[in-house]
Amino acid sequence: MSKPVILCIDDQRDVLAALTKDLSAFTDYFELMDADSAEDAGEVLAELTRDGTQVALLICDHVMPGVSGVDFLSSLRKRNELTHTRKLLLTGLATQGDTIRAINEAAIDHYLAKPWQAGQLTDTVARLVTSFILEVFPDSYNTFLPIMHQDVMLDRMQQGFGPHGDR
Repeated sequence: MSKPVILCIDDQRDVLAALTKDLSAFTDYFELMDADSAEDAGEVLAELTRDGTQVALLICDHVMPGVSGVDFLSSLRKRNELTHTRKLLLTGLATQGDTIRAINEAAIDHYLAKPWQAGQLTDTVARLVTSFILEVFPDSYNTFLPIMHQDVMLDRMQQGFGPHGDR
């Protein structure tokens, strides 16, 4: 099994470098990839899904040239191969309306404002990828135990591991 991917999308290279640094604890279990535009991210996702690689998490900036993060994430909503992919919107410039659109249209799982705190980012990512792992890899979740979020695991154990509570 190839490592699932965490894809970071931001038009600023320094932000992508900071994300990679802050998410280094996940690199033993996930492949960190980046894209500097929605168009580039679309190409990366097409290649990953064509190869059958699981995409665990998209971390996407909202304000980018061309297509906004909300519009990009909204465009992915109906893609079956990304059904379990978690979405984190990361931005410093979104309005309340943008945030509401992100929740309603793009079905984001979480929102973090820039500049983020490293601990808050890693905690949020751990929560999101734990939920992903328990849905997609319920029989091999123990492989990921060192990076899994205990609260999410406890909640899921109380409900059952599988996507429909089967375990």
